[in-house]
Amino acid sequence: MERDFHIHTRICCVLIASLLAIASPPVVGQDADEDGHSEAMQQDQSFEDGFSVFDIPLPPHDHPDDAVDITEIEPPEEPAVGNVVRDLGTGHASYYGRRFHGRLTANGERFDMRAMTAAHKTLPFGSVVRVTNRRNGRSVVVRINDRGPFVRGRTIDLSRAAAEEIGLVKTGVGEVRIELLAS
Repeated sequence: MERDFHIHTRICCVLIASLLAIASPPVVGQDADEDGHSEAMQQDQSFEDGFSVFDIPLPPHDHPDDAVDITEIEPPEEPAVGNVVRDLGTGHASYYGRRFHGRLTANGERFDMRAMTAAHKTLPFGSVVRVTNRRNGRSVVVRINDRGPFVRGRTIDLSRAAAEEIGLVKTGVGEVRIELLAS
């Protein structure tokens, strides 16, 4: 018990010494101005003043002939909605339906097998792609809202409705071309 008393006493002494060091008045012999500010306080203020905003006049600017007038620059044209931004190549598509209907997708929305959606391993959620069945030429536009497929050799998983649009339901899997569209 006596040992605890000594530990607490030491802790209190250290705390008091720390507080005194932080809140100490100006050192004896240090002059203060008529407002009671010490030289150290005045130095602190002059240091802060060094970081204040100050006006610097801009140098005169001559306009060389090769200068560009930014008001005449045309902004780059964005591709129109639905236009192909990039051909993502070919791969194998499959579909998922009844068993997954109503479950949460990777982006947090409920899977609807009747919606025009798809799962892709890397495309950002919300990407819009055109998927074309290479066997019959039929295509569908889907929005990426899930991750997958998780079967080797497959590139995209379509909702049942999207698979029906391009004739994949009977075979279950088919070779497709995938194109990223502007959205």
